[in-house]
Amino acid sequence: MNKLTLTVEGMTCHHCEMTIEKAVKQLKNVVSAKADHMNKTLEIIYTGELKIDDVKQKVEEVGYKVLV
Repeated sequence: MNKLTLTVEGMTCHHCEMTIEKAVKQLKNVVSAKADHMNKTLEIIYTGELKIDDVKQKVEEVGYKVLV
């Protein structure tokens, strides 16, 4: 298992967290995703390979911005 933590801008509430988590969980190899609007973080647990660009695209599709 691998862990990736990213900073995400634009989250203001629990609903924002759930929206991002649901989008990221659609990606191949993602085991879990936990967003935290208070800390502006997204923690992803995955197996195999995960491209940051794919994560960034999914997050941006639902209206938020990943800071890399």
